Amino acid sequence: MKASALFVLQSDPRRSARPAEAVRIAAGVGAWKKVDVAVYLREAAVLVLGEQAEALMDGEDYARYLPILRELGRPVYVQKGAAALGELGHATVPFQEISDEQLAALAAARACVLRF
Repeated sequence: MKASALFVLQSDPRRSARPAEAVRIAAGVGAWKKVDVAVYLREAAVLVLGEQAEALMDGEDYARYLPILRELGRPVYVQKGAAALGELGHATVPFQEISDEQLAALAAARACVLRF
């Protein structure tokens, strides 16, 4: 059975480099193809998907590593109804809004959950 990990990003990427680091790590782990990686963005963290993501802290990491996540064949999951979705503009990778209940089910099905 393949190992699995869920990366939960909720830090504000306008004020913290933690989301950029999490995207970098998730892309690196996913590239191994030995771990089934899923990424979930909550609250202001959804801004990393926008066309203005390079203006965020360590924003060059989003341009470099989000395409790797897209190649994993799974959308990036985002908090359903997150207020920051209105500020997103055009998303650079496919995403799927999920409820807190769906997040709980996703987390329960993963061997590891990492919060940033």
